[in-house]
Amino acid sequence: MRFFRSVIFPPNLCVISSRRQFNPSSSKPQESTATRAVRRNVPAMDVAVNRDAFRQAVANTLERRLFYIPSFKIYRGVAGFYDYGPPGCAVKANVLAFWRQHFVLEESMLEVDSPCVTLEVFLKASGHHFVLEESMLEVDCPCVTPEVVLKASGHVDKFTDLMVKDEKTGTCYRADHLLKDFCNEKLQNDHTLTAEKAAEMRHVLAVLDDLSAEELGAKIKEYGITAPETNNPLSNPYPFNLMFQTSIGPSGLIPGYMRPETAQGIFVNFKDLYYYNGSKLPFAAAQIGQAFRNEISPRQGLLRVREFTLAEIEHFVDPEDKSHPKYSEVADLEFLMFPREEQTAGQLARAIQLGEAGIVNNETLAYFIGRVYLFLTRLGIDKDRLRFRQHLANEMAHYAADCWDAEIECSYGWIECVGIADRSAYDLRAHSEKSGVDLVAHEKFPMPREVEKLVITTVKKELGLAFKGNQKMVVESLEAMDEKEALDMKANLESKGEMEFYVCKIGKNVTIKKNMVTISKEKRKEHQRVFTPSVIEPSFGIGRIIYCLFEHCFYTRPSKAGDEQLSVFAFPPLVAPIKCSVFPLVQDKQYDSVAKLISKSLTVAGISHKIDISGATIGKRYARTDELGIPFAITVDSTSSVTIRERDSKDQIRVNIEEVVSVVKEVTDGQSSWSDVKVRFPAHSSASTDASK
Repeated sequence: MRFFRSVIFPPNLCVISSRRQFNPSSSKPQESTATRAVRRNVPAMDVAVNRDAFRQAVANTLERRLFYIPSFKIYRGVAGFYDYGPPGCAVKANVLAFWRQHFVLEESMLEVDSPCVTLEVFLKASGHHFVLEESMLEVDCPCVTPEVVLKASGHVDKFTDLMVKDEKTGTCYRADHLLKDFCNEKLQNDHTLTAEKAAEMRHVLAVLDDLSAEELGAKIKEYGITAPETNNPLSNPYPFNLMFQTSIGPSGLIPGYMRPETAQGIFVNFKDLYYYNGSKLPFAAAQIGQAFRNEISPRQGLLRVREFTLAEIEHFVDPEDKSHPKYSEVADLEFLMFPREEQTAGQLARAIQLGEAGIVNNETLAYFIGRVYLFLTRLGIDKDRLRFRQHLANEMAHYAADCWDAEIECSYGWIECVGIADRSAYDLRAHSEKSGVDLVAHEKFPMPREVEKLVITTVKKELGLAFKGNQKMVVESLEAMDEKEALDMKANLESKGEMEFYVCKIGKNVTIKKNMVTISKEKRKEHQRVFTPSVIEPSFGIGRIIYCLFEHCFYTRPSKAGDEQLSVFAFPPLVAPIKCSVFPLVQDKQYDSVAKLISKSLTVAGISHKIDISGATIGKRYARTDELGIPFAITVDSTSSVTIRERDSKDQIRVNIEEVVSVVKEVTDGQSSWSDVKVRFPAHSSASTDASK
């Protein structure tokens, strides 16, 4: 994954909007029971007034029910670190389980699984949406990465944010965040702002990523921006590397870093993975694991933290053939897309069919955009608050062919949660040059072909005299040039006699003269084509997806007495932390025995559940399970049959004890919907039991 940014536009947020459930057998999305419940129980909100209150209600419920809490809480915590509690761990495990199925298995991918994740269950039972359905290959890489790897990838030199300091207290802030917050605040709330000044601030927001340290500092001074807490003056912006530095071994002689992403572990293993895959392209490798970024000023809860879980895919493909055999399966999908031309024209995202000509650079990139859309909406993300935004020209790296972000709208605005990029062959070439190991693929020809081949011949004697101990590294860099770079050098040497050339391995420019290298093209017969593969990279910020899922699934409804609002998480069964609860209607030894028997059978069937034989009223117990997002509740009110209650509709059916486990498994596994099950069993009136109505 590259640089996850928090993309926050001026708010135009409908906090509770329609959520539809994807049904693969239907061409139209179907509204879920949870959606109907949200619509019925939550009035439309004036977002500008209520979004902070909504966010606080969600956060209070999440912390009270231990979905997540600040890390090291008894020591007053440290910004940017959070612990997942039991229900949060379960939601995270379920999200990752579906990811592995949806991508890695279905796409025949090779999965690279990180060893540093706190709970091993996350990795062993996660990611099915991608890992299993895409048949990817999975591998396992360490979190500590030697400096040489991250030097080659560019992280040591370029993985920075511009920082400013409060000149009196020393408190640090991200310079671009201060400028962005100032401009957004003015545009939203300053009614005296002139049209000319408003246009200028919109332009600043549009080019924010392109501003140099000097330009950013000039704008901060021009607008009179000061430290938020103290109003003290700020220092000039300067770069701060976001990686946590460490040393490897007791001598401290081998510098290293806690990895800022998981992707580099896949790139450096390309040669072995390619061999494992039968030396065939395309193939994909995947990794789920922890990454670390020393954020300057963490904020926005789980959205910007210093340690987080990434799920990343590197799909290696022939740069001359980026078609995908399963593209037709997603080409007809229609969802919100935001092409760069429409962004620069000041338009809004609109529903576009994925296969619309010219929208996405190539079929493989488009295929993964479609797969990401299906993954997120099946998790429970509201399709009307999900868009795919194409990177503007000033956001893309020079080597990238095309990049799109899956952005999810929440109370903080539009948040980048998944990046899907065609990174061309940049990463493999960088590591080939730095390591001296060819990271290439081969295409064997049925018959020899006559091809025009670039020939780079280095004059080692001249290079040795000029560069002495660095001769080998200069030679390797020259010989690793691609055709365009080599022909540009040839033209420069013929016209000027010398030119500056950057050598990655020594990290600086050197002067190459005409007598040091010969560049020409020759006709040769070849039996195979050797090339560096391109890579399509979908990169998932799991914590960000989970937080947005929390918000999209949260609503409140009045208690039966109408004197309080009860919190509900409308998680789909797929990701619900607990699939069902079991409790006797009243305290009774026979009912308790039946409840324990059902609990044992649920355990044998592999269904997560919560048993409650406390003396609380049935309504209070229902409210407790609703607040945890448990979709079904089994109530024991006889020794021969029980009721099953659905969380959002609060409808109940009566089922024989012998059938209850199979019915719950059927609906939680997605084999049948609640509507399907309701028509097969008699309804039960809940008026006497559900005090939360």
